[in-house]
Amino acid sequence: MKRWHLVVLLLALVAALTAGCGGLTTGVRQEPSAAAPSSSAQPSPSQPAVEPPRDDAVRVAKDPADIPPPVGGREPQLVKVEMVAKELDGQLKDGITFTYWTFDGVVPGKMLRVRAGDTVELTLHNDPSSTQPHSIDLHAVNGPGGGAEATQVLPGETKTFRFKAMNPGVYVYHCATPYIPAHIANGMYGLIVVEPEGGLRPVDREFYVMQGEIYASLRPHQRGHARFSDQDLWNEQPNFVVFNGQYQALTGEHAMRAQVGETVRIFIGNGGPNLASSFHVIGEIFDVVHKEGASEASTNIQTTLIPAGGAAWVEFTVDVPGDYILVDHSINRASGKGAIAVLHVEGPENPEIFEAL
Repeated sequence: MKRWHLVVLLLALVAALTAGCGGLTTGVRQEPSAAAPSSSAQPSPSQPAVEPPRDDAVRVAKDPADIPPPVGGREPQLVKVEMVAKELDGQLKDGITFTYWTFDGVVPGKMLRVRAGDTVELTLHNDPSSTQPHSIDLHAVNGPGGGAEATQVLPGETKTFRFKAMNPGVYVYHCATPYIPAHIANGMYGLIVVEPEGGLRPVDREFYVMQGEIYASLRPHQRGHARFSDQDLWNEQPNFVVFNGQYQALTGEHAMRAQVGETVRIFIGNGGPNLASSFHVIGEIFDVVHKEGASEASTNIQTTLIPAGGAAWVEFTVDVPGDYILVDHSINRASGKGAIAVLHVEGPENPEIFEAL
C-alpha cells in the first residue's frame, strides 16, 4: 500500500473515532471546538471568551475581474502553473476576522485557464508558516486523486505533477488533504477553465465568482476573531455563505462593473463543501447557461443549480443601467449569511425595456 494511502486511512479512522466523541480532526493541529454562538455579550462558563479581531487581517476576496485572458485559437502547449498554500488571518466581515487556508492568499484561488490538449505542469508549494499539510485535486484531471496523491505537501515542501487537459469545461479544484471538508471550508478552492479547440466566443466582460461556506464560531451580527467550528461543519450548518470568501465581498467599491449593451460572462463555481447553490441574478435572465460547465448550452434560464464541487458559466446582455444583485436564491443565505454580490451597470436609460413610473 502506498504511504499516502496509509496516511489517509489512518487519518480517516481518527476522524471517525473523534467524531463519535463530538469532534473532528482537521489534520496536524486544531483549536478546540467552539460552543454554539450566543447573543449575550458575557460568555457562559462553557463558552470561551471571544477574541478581538486580528489587527493584521487582510482582504482575502479574489477580485472577480482578475482572470487570465481567453486562450483563443492557439495550438496546444505546455502550461506551467505555480501555487502556494498559505494560511493567514483575513477579514470575514467588518468587525470579524477568521483564519483562512488559501491558495496564494486569496479566496477563491486564482482561475487557471488552458485549452483542451494542453499539458499542465502544476507546482504546489506549502508555505513554511503553515500549520497543516495541503494538496490540490483538480476536477479537470484524469488521474489518481485528481493530483491530490502527487501533491501532498508538508509545511515548507514543494511537489510537482503533470496532466493533460482532455475535456473542455469549467472545473473546481480544491485541497484534498484529510480532513478534506475542513480544508475546503477554510477557503481552499478555485476554478480551472479548459477552453475547447478554437476558444470560447468573444464577450465584453468576464468575471470569476465562487460560492463557499464558512463554519465560523461567530454570526454576522457579532464581533471578534471567529474560530473554525468543527461541530457546525459536522452538522452542515454554516454561519456564513459567501461569494469570494467574505461576507458581501463583491459590493460597494468592490462591485463588478459593466456598461449598457455589453455581454457579460460569469464563471461561477461552488466550492461547498456541503451546500448546493441556487444561483440567480436579480433583474436579469441568463441568455445562455452552460450547466455544470457542459459544452452544450441551455437558454433563457432564471436560476441555475450548481452542486457542491460543481461549476457553470452564464452569459447575458445588460440592457438597462443600475445595480444587479447576484444571490444564492436559497434566500436566507443571501439576506442573512452574506451570499450577495453586485454588478453595477452604467449607461443610457432604455424605457422600452424598463421604466419606473
